[in-house]
This record gives sequence, C-alpha cells and structure tokens, in this order.
Amino acid sequence: MRSDSGLVSQDSDYARHIQEALDELQQMQQTPRLVMSPEELEVLEREIRQRTDHLGSLLVGYHLQQALDSTAMQAEQDLLVSHWPKPLKSDGKVQVRIRTAQGHTVAVWVTYSRRKGPRRAGKRYAGVYAGLVLLGIYDRYTPALAAEVSLLAAMLGSLEEAQDVLAHRGVELDTKTVRLIAYRYAARARLAQQMESTAFEDSVAGRRVVISSDGGRIRLRENKRGPKTKKGRRRYTGAWREPKVLIVYVVDAEGKREARFAPVIDATLKGPDAVFALLRTYLQRLGIAQADQVLFIADGAPWIWKRVPVLVQALGLAAAQVHELLDFYHAAQHLGQVAALRQDWSAKARSRWRNQQRRLLLQGQVEQVIAAVRDICRGRNSKAIRTHRDYFVKNQGRMAYAKLMAMQMPIGSGAIESTVRRVINLRLKGPSIFWCRASAEAVLLLRSYYKAGRWNLLKRMATSHLALLQAWPEMWEYALALSPWPHMTSPLRSRSLRSPRMPPPLPPYWRRRSRCWPMSRNGSAPRKRL
Repeated sequence: MRSDSGLVSQDSDYARHIQEALDELQQMQQTPRLVMSPEELEVLEREIRQRTDHLGSLLVGYHLQQALDSTAMQAEQDLLVSHWPKPLKSDGKVQVRIRTAQGHTVAVWVTYSRRKGPRRAGKRYAGVYAGLVLLGIYDRYTPALAAEVSLLAAMLGSLEEAQDVLAHRGVELDTKTVRLIAYRYAARARLAQQMESTAFEDSVAGRRVVISSDGGRIRLRENKRGPKTKKGRRRYTGAWREPKVLIVYVVDAEGKREARFAPVIDATLKGPDAVFALLRTYLQRLGIAQADQVLFIADGAPWIWKRVPVLVQALGLAAAQVHELLDFYHAAQHLGQVAALRQDWSAKARSRWRNQQRRLLLQGQVEQVIAAVRDICRGRNSKAIRTHRDYFVKNQGRMAYAKLMAMQMPIGSGAIESTVRRVINLRLKGPSIFWCRASAEAVLLLRSYYKAGRWNLLKRMATSHLALLQAWPEMWEYALALSPWPHMTSPLRSRSLRSPRMPPPLPPYWRRRSRCWPMSRNGSAPRKRL
C-alpha cells in the first residue's frame, strides 16, 4: 500500500527521469559526433535509438500512471471488480513493473483486489489488477509489445527467430517468454471469439461468396505408455494428424477474388465438427443469409460434404443461392489415374482419353464420363477403376462445371490449397518437427489471422476483457491469468509464493501440462533420442 505522498513521489520521479533523458538528447544535439565509416554510423544510430526508446518508455509509464490514478479509471475498476465471478476486496495499491514496446520496464502503482474470506494456512487466492486488465495488460506486458511478439511468432519460422528480431530491436526476451506471450495471446483471442457475438466490420450482403475447407498434415507429440527412458524422459510418438482449415472469400462479377474483402481463415486440430462450428460462427457474423450466391467448393472428402447440408440448413440459406462443387482439378486427377491403370494403352492413347473426358466434364456431360469409365472397367485393374468410377458417381451432383463457369464462379479449390501451404506447411510442418496439441492450436490461430490480413481483429479480441466476464470462472482465473511458472507474473496472479487451489478440470485445450510447451528452435516440441 502507499499514501498520498507516494503519489507525488512517483510523479516527481517520472518528471525527473524524463527531464534527464531530454537533457541527454539535447547534449547529443549540441555536440555533434563526426562519423567516418558505416560502423561508426551504425553505432551512433543504435545509441540514439536506445536513448529515445528509454525516453519513450518513461513517457508511457508516466501516462499509464496518470490513467490508473484518474477518477474515470477508478470507476471502471470498481465496476469490473463488482462483476468478478468471485467476491473481491481492495488490498491497496502495489507497485508493478510493466515492460513496454520499447523493451524497457516501468514501475506503476495499481490497485490490487483479492478474494474475500479468511486466509487458511497462509494460502492466498488469486486476485486481480483490474486497472491492468482494463488496459489490456496481461503478464506484465503492454498490448503493443504482446501484439508484436505474437505477430513475430506467427510470421517467422520459429520462436527463436522471433527472439532474434526482438533482440535486434532492443527488446531482450528469452524463448520461453516469447512462447508464453504468444500462446496466451492466442488463448485470449480464441476465448473472445467463442464468447463474443459481435459482427464483422465488413459484410457479404449482395456479394458472391466462396467457402472451402481442407486438411493439412502435422506431427503431434503424443506420450507413450510404459516406463521412461534412463534419463527420466517420457517416451513419445510423432503421430501424423490432420488440422482442418477453412477459408471464406468473395469474388467479383468476373470470378476474381475481391481485394477489398479480406478473406476469413481459421484452422483447428479439434476435428471436422469443430471446424464447421467455426465456419458457422464466421458465416453468421458475416451475414451470409444476405449473400447473392454461396459456393461450397472442396475435394471429395466425405467429412466435408456430409456436413455441408447441415450447415446450410442451420444458416437458413435458400436452395437457389447455394451451390456445391467438386474441385475440377481433383476430378481431372482421378481421370488421369484411371487412364494410367490401362497399361495396355500407349502413352498417347492415355493422354487422348484423359483430355477427351476433361472436355466432357467442362461441358457438363458427367453421364458420358461415367459411362466411359465404366466401359474400360475390365482387366486386372478393374477393381481400382471401379473405385474411381464410384468417386464420379457419388459426386455426380457436384460437377456442374459448365453452369458455374457461365456464372463466372471458380471451379477449382486453389485458394484452400494455398491456404494450407501458407498456414500449415510453411510454419508447422517440417523434418523432425513435433508439436504438442495446445501449442499447435495457438500457432494455427495466430498464423491464420496473420495470413488473412485480419491481425487487427485478433488484437481487439486478445485485449478485450468483455469476453472474460462471460467465461467460466475457472477459465478466467486459471487458463488465461494464472502463471504456470512461479517466476512469471500476470495481472490476475496472487502475490503469494504458494500456488492457489487448483480449479475443477478444464477442457483439454485449456489444461496446463508441462509437456505442452515446445522447446526446439522452430517452436515445436524437441525430438528426443530414446
């Protein structure tokens, strides 16, 4: 706690430090330094940048303290504490050190509210720094720094690369801290996405919308049953798993993607039902019912097409505005595989037959293509050819390529294929890369919004405290606030050195497990020798 004299002292300290920084910059201006080489110029630039960054951090700390001491902020803090899931009472003001986007830490005094009730055996329940929560400060890092760290973790190829870029800019953070900031940033954004029901700024009313989904491949680190290694490490397997990816974009009258509409991209490892639940949420917030035309296009995966009618019914879309289309190039690939199975044909005959069937598909004569495949379904490869024939029979109603081409709509799923490559393959897939499920979920969300050009929307979700008020109390206090490492702090962490009482079990995505934090150079789980 502090008295009124502490307030005056804090303000005077900031004023004194700010004036000292200004005097140092003014002295550099009055005594110009003669630089004669690129190295000397670089040294000068770095020195000036360090001094200006120091001055900027002091100014941020000063304005932050003024905001926390204002009457309006005090009223907002009281309102937040009154809506807290558990009763809280003020424990006075304590000093908290906040790291700014310039990389320096500043000290501010903020009201700490803790749980009501007697203290049993010295145990302290987690409280809240309401002023920091309202300003979007989690884990003692300003929103600008947390957003930059998370963006670099999503943009670059590994967490160590993000650490190197930050260090070059003057922000010294270790890899564990970068991981903690980025993964919790994603967790708060996902929670806000699930709890809030705000619509997107842009709408698809009167537009032509294309929706597609597909799966990628990454390797997850899954623990083995049985004894540990001689070094006490748990054995694991690198099982291949398929993250599901979705994309929603808008095309113009010529069938080209509208650049003014940023696509909606998301991905998850929770399975087909989860990705279609996300798709339904996005489409409802985009106002899909007011769209002119809606096209679902994908490959022949059964998990996609058996859920599309249910989604269309849930969204209340009219049958006249919805179209289902099988990717033409996947269908053409099957034709090439059928021709390759006829080993008694020459290469020229295979190519001629394949091109003829492709033209028939584009003309909308799917029955003739099925009949042509059925006619050659004989010989030693007849069983394999029948499999391809069944593929065309099953998707016959989704091959209206002539109709969609006349409407100037796309007939290929290249958008989702490119999305899988940019979101998954270039960041999460590679030799000897093994991910824990929670870590992969966080990076999938961050990278999806970054590649979609909707990073500002993710920032608003990650810094919003409104969703936290609607979430489960355990998810609020535990998954998003309490630090799993004793040396790390957060706005909602208890000041006691002892851990608070563990809440009831949470869903798997929110559970903290020590093995769910990858440690390798590229941000994935390390590969251990057994």
